[in-house]
Amino acid sequence: MGIGNDAVEIRAQGWRRLAALHGLIETALERELQAAHKLSVVEFTVLDALSRQDGWHMRMQQLARAAALSSSATTRLVTRLEDRGLLTRILCADDRRGIYTELTPAGQQLLGQARPIHDRVLEESLAEAQRIPELETLVVALT
Repeated sequence: MGIGNDAVEIRAQGWRRLAALHGLIETALERELQAAHKLSVVEFTVLDALSRQDGWHMRMQQLARAAALSSSATTRLVTRLEDRGLLTRILCADDRRGIYTELTPAGQQLLGQARPIHDRVLEESLAEAQRIPELETLVVALT
């Protein structure tokens, strides 16, 4: 195996470790958020992204990027959250084709209740991952 192939393999190993860490964390978050609040990780991500915006709203395209979803998946997700009363859609005042998604008071409240669970599970998952030799250096790099 040449130097170029070694570099490819090293990157591939790093990617596999990152994917394993992500899977470990996401599985734990999904389980806890669903149990406590009937909220998926991606739903939490959307509520969280909106809460960090000035005015608590974003264009659908921005929200799709923040949640790492396609436009159609974002539309379906926003519809589900809107049906639960957690989000609302409003027309952009300066561009009638643009649609903003905005947190409702119920969405803000649910996010406030879910955030401590999210943060606790994230911390616990990272501590667990740090005890796995293959993931330890990645966790240390993140912290």
